[in-house]
Amino acid sequence: MTRGIGQTGAMPRPTVAARGFSAIELAITIAVAGTLIAVALPGLGAWQASLRARTEINALHHALHLARRESITRNVHVVLCPSSDSQQCRADGDWSTGWLLYVESQRTAPPQRQANEQRLLARRVDPTLTIVANRHHFAVRTRRFRATNGTLVACDRHGRGQGRALIVSYTGRPRARPASDVAARLPCR
Repeated sequence: MTRGIGQTGAMPRPTVAARGFSAIELAITIAVAGTLIAVALPGLGAWQASLRARTEINALHHALHLARRESITRNVHVVLCPSSDSQQCRADGDWSTGWLLYVESQRTAPPQRQANEQRLLARRVDPTLTIVANRHHFAVRTRRFRATNGTLVACDRHGRGQGRALIVSYTGRPRARPASDVAARLPCR
């Protein structure tokens, strides 16, 4: 087969017409997307609320592990208490604004942090959460003494999502559970 000038031997390509969406197809797509978003949004809010409660309980869990370690290694008493200013304990036992972890040397009752007592941790609580506890404070003591046992529960203020509970044993060991496990004894408010 001989080729002439200007012949490349390639087959001609068929032309394809560009096609877009029709107005009806676009309206149906938007309606389906809107329905999916409307169904997913309430679940997303509950998931975020559960995540915030879990994050707060994990921070308290970490604080109690730090308190046990410091108490044992330094042979001191360590106190975890509610605090709104990250410097002093609250006397009313409201944990929803924040909390404070410090080394207690004076052993005051109720616990109050003195100027010379070392602050180990302080945290502000997410304003969308409420934290309830059956203790005004938790004292973690050396091996010779018992620690304060009790329970802390973190929940969403609007009742969305699942709350989390932190149960503290007499040895100061914390364990996290769903809030529903302790709801009969310590419900969220």
